[in-house]
Amino acid sequence: MSDQHSNRRRFKRIAFDAVTTLSQGATVWSAELVDLSLKGLLIHRPGGWHDSNEGIFLVDIRLAENVHVEMDAQLVHKEADQLGFKCLHIGLESIQHLRRLIELNLADAAELERELGALIEL
Repeated sequence: MSDQHSNRRRFKRIAFDAVTTLSQGATVWSAELVDLSLKGLLIHRPGGWHDSNEGIFLVDIRLAENVHVEMDAQLVHKEADQLGFKCLHIGLESIQHLRRLIELNLADAAELERELGALIEL
């Protein structure tokens, strides 16, 4: 098993529906979130997306009125109707919100701690 495949499997994906936007410079896309993890997210390909889009994207996932997870992410894989992004940077407040969301969905504190440990190893 490759290291990349192994890393992907270390992090539980949480299916979650939230208002999600991607932006790069002045371009903004509204996207449908498929799932997210401590390491990244998967979205349905938004309208107006071009396969030539590369570089760093700002991702904003609205969990509640004033609760957002914001991260800098890089496109790491494309499929016909889905795009996968790897989290490159996430702020402390956003990681706390994401951690709580994952904790509520895992219902296993030990598993969450294993995932956080794996994230720190990378």
